[in-house]
Amino acid sequence: MNTTDTQTTDHLMTTYARLAVSFERGDGAWLIDGQGRRYLDALCGIGVTSLGHAHPAVAEAVCQQARTLIHSSNLYGITLQQQLANRLTALAGMERAFFCNSGAEAVEAGIKLARLHGHTQGYTLPTIIVAEHSFHGRTLATLSATGNRKVQAGFEPLVQGFLRVPYNDMAAIETVARNTSEVVAVLVEPVQGEGGINIPDNDYLPRLRALCDSKGWLLMLDEIQTGLCRTGRWFAHQHAGITPDVMLLAKALGNGVPIGACLAAGPAAAVFHPGNHGSTFGGNPLACRAALAVLDTMEQQQLAARATALGHQLRRGLRDRLAGHPAVREVRGLGLMIGIELTIACGDLTRRALQHGILCSLQAERVIRLLPPLTLSDDEAQLIIERIAALIDDCAAQPA
Repeated sequence: MNTTDTQTTDHLMTTYARLAVSFERGDGAWLIDGQGRRYLDALCGIGVTSLGHAHPAVAEAVCQQARTLIHSSNLYGITLQQQLANRLTALAGMERAFFCNSGAEAVEAGIKLARLHGHTQGYTLPTIIVAEHSFHGRTLATLSATGNRKVQAGFEPLVQGFLRVPYNDMAAIETVARNTSEVVAVLVEPVQGEGGINIPDNDYLPRLRALCDSKGWLLMLDEIQTGLCRTGRWFAHQHAGITPDVMLLAKALGNGVPIGACLAAGPAAAVFHPGNHGSTFGGNPLACRAALAVLDTMEQQQLAARATALGHQLRRGLRDRLAGHPAVREVRGLGLMIGIELTIACGDLTRRALQHGILCSLQAERVIRLLPPLTLSDDEAQLIIERIAALIDDCAAQPA
């Protein structure tokens, strides 16, 4: 493995506990370090490179646009931004889009939209219901919305205006509805990613939609990790046959080029007016050109259907290979969003994964998260099964 350069890292803030490897290039589902060793990327840069690394369509689009126009400012019309808004709203059944640079910024836009909507209704403290074990970002407002005390610690006072309830618990939300008068929105993930690949009951989102309709609340879905074919549909909420009022996107939208989006429909689509919100870099020509190339590729290669097929293959293969394994409690997932819950602690799992030539992550202390590329081959999927099983055998034989 190629260790990082100490002289370089000495000048970086220590915000990451980086592993001792540095990648020089990527090729589809693979990353290659400075010594030429290949690693099977079953994490996609945390759900970002869904088309794999160095995808030719995205690379060509970025190169062409960089030679033409990278940035002009949102003070002027941006044709590619309008084209991207048209594509995304058509795919999602939404009406309007705001573009930014990341998932956290997309959620910030949604939070501001909900608060402004509440204030126009005369609420003093517009309140958003959020879920335990959620993750919405690391800015001050999004970490306040996040249901993980670890990311909040040390950053108090947190932003007010959030009420937390257990995930997948309609009774808890109905109790809030009876006892709280200034709720304006519910913000949840269709599947919790950072929380450990937690999949709600089939009726959870439909019941949320019905409750929001009856109370006049906005249903806001954080699809930053679940969106764009990851779960076998363009957007995860489409499995439930509903449409949100606000949807937040990022990660896979640019396949590594930073871009996020806040989509809105119905009354939520008319909340923002000039001066209410903005972004210097958001939706610039380069990012939008990359995102359009991503959407084209996903559509042409029918990657939502491919994610469904690959997800079935991976979950079936992992369950067969790990059946009866004392270190495995459950294999679960939706499409290519897969979690393997362990019965043992393995705090150094990601380091051990490098030794097995595979990239994955550990969530909620005992859940291995897999977010492989949607362009994965059948053989590469089988290789993930073999390497993950060997990794779990390793952790079981030599606990951390």
